[in-house]
Amino acid sequence: MDDSLYFSEQHHQVREMVRDFAAQEVAPVARELDRSSTFLWDNVKKMGELGLLGVPWSEELGGAGMDQLSYYITLHELAKVDASHALTVSAHTNLGTSPIVEFGTEEQRRRYVPLLASGQVLGGFGLTEPGAGSDAGGTATTAVDKGDHYVLNGSKIFITHAGVGEIFSVTARTEPGKGSRGITSFIVTKDTTDLDEARRLGIGHCADLPKTPGVRAGKKEEKMGWRASDTRELIFEDAIVPKENVLGELGLGFVNFLKTLDAGRIGIAAVSLGIAEGAYEEALRYAGARKQFGKPIGSFQGVNFQLADMALEIQAGTHLLYHAAWLKQNGRPFKKEAAMAKLYCSELAMRVTTKAVQVFGGYGYTTEYPVERMMRDAKVCEIGEGTSEIQRIVIARHILGDIAG
Repeated sequence: MDDSLYFSEQHHQVREMVRDFAAQEVAPVARELDRSSTFLWDNVKKMGELGLLGVPWSEELGGAGMDQLSYYITLHELAKVDASHALTVSAHTNLGTSPIVEFGTEEQRRRYVPLLASGQVLGGFGLTEPGAGSDAGGTATTAVDKGDHYVLNGSKIFITHAGVGEIFSVTARTEPGKGSRGITSFIVTKDTTDLDEARRLGIGHCADLPKTPGVRAGKKEEKMGWRASDTRELIFEDAIVPKENVLGELGLGFVNFLKTLDAGRIGIAAVSLGIAEGAYEEALRYAGARKQFGKPIGSFQGVNFQLADMALEIQAGTHLLYHAAWLKQNGRPFKKEAAMAKLYCSELAMRVTTKAVQVFGGYGYTTEYPVERMMRDAKVCEIGEGTSEIQRIVIARHILGDIAG
């Protein structure tokens, strides 16, 4: 790809910095963290120190003061080595922090964003419910107005950082019978479930942050992929949320969160492309080193055609990803392009990782090489932040208008 189309010299520097961090700090631990399903606390501390948990936020708010392209480059490079690390940055930055930056009051930004952008605590986003997945407008969690506060009851499922995190942007129904226009967003807080680790590292917990009574994490999910990432239920049991924690206008929580998801889809595209590129690079190296019938297996058409297809599709995915990122950065409409990038790159990740396992043969099916982990990590990219089917609906509506419904 001609990097000059999208990247400045600063972007190249960010890419090299993240690439070096991934090689030095992520690669040595990725396999064991995946095997044991252990959250990556030590590297969270290191990523916070490097500014990777606040890449696109201003220095005034405790961030690194870089731009959106730098953020997507960060996800892309981390995911080449380990998707769990990339997803941790993505969920924390876009889902956990951006709603407060985009829709919060000045007081909310000053209170919460510096803690998040510096990596002092982790953030998350609560939208999905047991009965509201693709139909996120079917939110059943309720928020009852009690004068100076709301009382929330319900639960959110598959929430990244529900256990390890402390600050969350969540939705609840404030006006029954109004459909998606009756949903409001709130900021809620709780203690991390990993207080011992937080004390050991000096990050992950803020004792001075007032916590929301009645908010707790459920059991940790055992997952096929993204196993070093924390995924749990977030439960509200008569949770008392003060009025000053209403995030954005009443009734606009669902609308605002859809905007957050549009940007998040570019993030998942970046993670997906990183997985695909990482698997391709592993397969390329192996095809040059592994010999059968006295020749490197890459010399056989059955293998080199596979590698050629991978390289072709990764190039296409790269342009889709960074075109959508460029549009967002420059204030242009990007909803359709984000859906296209997310759809293509997530399905690409599955295709490439499956082919990479095939190139490795029997070794690809073992944990000795990372391609089997990459294949497991790829699958959820077709599901999270809008399934492939939802992306096709979004694209169809943009190109067909009312005809598509």
